Amino acid sequence: MSTRLDIKKTYKLYIGGKFPRSESGRYLPAHSSKGEHLDNFAHASRKDFRDAVVAARAATGGWGKATAYNRGQILYRAAEMLQNRAGELVNEIARSTAVNAAKAKREVTLAIDRLVYFAGWTDKYPQVFGSVNPVASSHFNFTTPEPTGVVVVLAPDEPSLLALVSLVAPAILSGNTAIVVASEKFPLPAATFAEILATSDLPGGVVNILTGKRAELVPHIASHMDVNAIVDGAGDAELSAKLQAGVAINLKRYANHAATDWFSAKVEDPYWILDTVEFKTAWHPIGI
Repeated sequence: MSTRLDIKKTYKLYIGGKFPRSESGRYLPAHSSKGEHLDNFAHASRKDFRDAVVAARAATGGWGKATAYNRGQILYRAAEMLQNRAGELVNEIARSTAVNAAKAKREVTLAIDRLVYFAGWTDKYPQVFGSVNPVASSHFNFTTPEPTGVVVVLAPDEPSLLALVSLVAPAILSGNTAIVVASEKFPLPAATFAEILATSDLPGGVVNILTGKRAELVPHIASHMDVNAIVDGAGDAELSAKLQAGVAINLKRYANHAATDWFSAKVEDPYWILDTVEFKTAWHPIGI
């Protein structure tokens, strides 16, 4: 009697709303905390990263021009879709990491709540952080926050889902687009989250998710001239130094959120939104 073997799923990259295979043809095995072979995932290359930048840049126009109310609705819809597939993500986290089902459920629940929380900031942060400035001449002088453009987000290994959501949501709510380098150790929850985003209302290219080796991608992230900002939550001192050396040359914005307690309310800091916005000031004559 023959024995049937389970088919191992091969998770693809998520670029421009589609799921391409890595152009290099490389894949890596995903292991559980006990060393069990779970599935396989794409090993992103320099070309994959460059493709993700192109997709993210192409999406900035439409996403940045969408109304704040509409962006909030779309982020809320993503939370709805995440909630609908919560059981699947709980299982993905539990089998990938060493946490039990109860802790995995807590992580997924908090990820849903984080999306809802930051969805509520889309039409509020300009009022909170913008201003009408007193000037000496007969003018109105307004300062408003606007998206900076394409943002690269480096997610830490743990918690593989909650940290990713907590870093991406404040980056994209203002109209930025994002390229996420997922957890290197536990990439499957991020890959499943990509499948959820693909079935939400989020336009293709607003969030792009790459899996693979951080060290291979970091030099290209630091040197790429069409990336406007980097949000670093990976917690790798050596890679952080390389990123900061790169942004010092081409003047990208850099924010470091490593060593954060991702389960605490401190992560719901609206000032994280300011990591990836630029302030623009406009003058308007009074009476015209």
